[in-house]
Amino acid sequence: MTSSKPNPDPGGQQPDPLASLEAAAEAGSKKPDDQGLRATERTAPKPGSLEEEEAKAAAILRDSAHKDTGSDR
Repeated sequence: MTSSKPNPDPGGQQPDPLASLEAAAEAGSKKPDDQGLRATERTAPKPGSLEEEEAKAAAILRDSAHKDTGSDR
């Protein structure tokens, strides 16, 4: 049974690509200085379908592009 909560102890896991993308978008389009090669509680892999991840990634990229260009669409 999978949980929808992030893994509180990501151990030696790598950061989730979607969480890394979101963190970079929030940090001005670059990887945050405190984000290394190991997952943190915030960047630990999260369960979900590929379709959900693709939709969320598209939304992150779209929102980041709008923020960078100042457009509202």
